Amino acid sequence: MPSLQLNTNAKIADVTAFALEFSKESARILSKDESSLVVSVLPVPVVVINGTAEPAFQLFVASLDNLSPSNTQKFSKAFSEFLNKSLGLSNDRGLIVFLDPGADNIGFLGNTSAGLVAQGLL
Repeated sequence: MPSLQLNTNAKIADVTAFALEFSKESARILSKDESSLVVSVLPVPVVVINGTAEPAFQLFVASLDNLSPSNTQKFSKAFSEFLNKSLGLSNDRGLIVFLDPGADNIGFLGNTSAGLVAQGLL
């Protein structure tokens, strides 16, 4: 159950439309079913990177069992390309943080992912 949070000070004309597009693209990039994703897009007034407040981003990606070094490198490239194409953000204006919190640390349906797997529900 991947969870993605994008913080950006880039101008987004329609945040909902962008979030829906970002959800579809995230599912494709991570090779996960879109129905298992949680995506949030948070327009923020300021992001400072490289000492400037020009349009930039922070992307946090939490995902179980698919964040190997080779995958995160591939994912980083794909997310950077998407953000450049959709919002005009160059890859030197952002940071992507990947985290696999472990199945015991993801809550869903009043349980954890590990608990749901043990019960045969995931």
